[in-house]
Amino acid sequence: DPKRDTPQVLAQYVPAFDPSFLGLYGDEQATAALAKEFKIFYSVQKADAQGNYSVDHSDVIYVFDTRGRLRLMMRPGTAIDAMADDVALLLKG
Repeated sequence: DPKRDTPQVLAQYVPAFDPSFLGLYGDEQATAALAKEFKIFYSVQKADAQGNYSVDHSDVIYVFDTRGRLRLMMRPGTAIDAMADDVALLLKG
């Protein structure tokens, strides 16, 4: 959400998941282009009387290798053991 998720907000929020995680930021056009490239759905909901709104979006975990290549895409509901096995295979090379 480019309107609310500024680089400063992301710098506070993202490390709460893991200090090594990076948060991406872009304007509305860049966000739309990246979402299209990664097949991410998002929809900004209508604001309420106070101007509050939510953004619905897909929730996929992407795993990249050290060269920045996408290697895994894991969907919600995937068994943790299956995720761990897939990551272990990637780490073995």
